[in-house]
Parts: sequence; structure tokens; C-alpha cells
Amino acid sequence: MILTIHLDDVLRDTLSVPSRDLVTRPTGAAVRSRIQDAIAATAAPTTRLDFGEVGLIDFSCADEVVAKLLLDTAGDHYVVLSNLDESQAEAIEYVLDRQDLTVAAIPRVGDPCVLGRTTPELVAVFRAVLATGSGNAIRLAAHLDWSVDRTADALQSLALRRLVVAAAGTFSPLPFQ
Repeated sequence: MILTIHLDDVLRDTLSVPSRDLVTRPTGAAVRSRIQDAIAATAAPTTRLDFGEVGLIDFSCADEVVAKLLLDTAGDHYVVLSNLDESQAEAIEYVLDRQDLTVAAIPRVGDPCVLGRTTPELVAVFRAVLATGSGNAIRLAAHLDWSVDRTADALQSLALRRLVVAAAGTFSPLPFQ
């Protein structure tokens, strides 16, 4: 089950003057507050923030809406960003990288990816989990041709960053749909 939040709707409900742009720190804080209220009111383990109808997002809003939301969200809740254009993804990635945060994202064009602080190894394991589906470190190590220890460490890092779902030694991709 996924809670999908269309940020253009939240913006429209939050601002007195209509805007498609997520700009200014107070706007970002107000939008994040509404998102947090929606998350608190649902049993869905994953929240998908849809940027499809949003125009610009500046660094202060990327910090307020995405980074602070990730910091404030409980460890058993997952956040996925969707319908990001290139400039939105760049602003969010810049802010997350500086704060050592990471989030799963679906760009408007392309495959699911990771934004923020990451390594080539974590990206490779993230993509492998998407490609192979649920499994354990042994199965994924065989797919990657890596040692089980190396794969297990990378999977644990992904789980700690809430980029995969971990349960009883099995790692699963986040639900994107």
C-alpha cells in the first residue's frame, strides 16, 4: 500500500497565491507539515511524493520538504520521489548529498534511481535488487559476482538508508507503483 501525495495539490492548499514552484523556506516547512500530517493519518508504509505538476524547487524547499522529511520519518516508513525533472532532481540531490541523506526516486524519464549521498557500489546493489526482486545476500551476490559479505554489507547500507525493505534476511525493492 502506498500513500501518493501530489505536491501541486499540497502547494495549492498551502499558499494564498497560486504557484507551481516550491520556493522559500516557509513554503517548504508548510508543505512538509501537511505531508507529515498525511503520513501520520495512514497505515501505508510508503509515501510517494509526486512532483509531476511542480515547477521549480529551490534548495531551501528541497531541504525543508525532502531532507527534513527524511530525517523526521520513522525508520519503518519509506519515502519515494516520483515524476522528477532534471532540475528538481539536481536541487534535491545537492541538498541530500550535503546532509549525507539518500532517497529513492523515479525521474520523469528513466528508471528508478538513488538521489543524494551514495557510492557506485550502493547504486549497483540498488539496481540489482530492482532487477532481481526480493532475495537474500547469497542470491544477490551470485547475480553481482561479489562476495556474500560485500553484498550483505551493501544491502544493509541500503536498508539503513530506507532504499530497500529488509525483513528476516530478505531484501526487497521499494514499491514504486
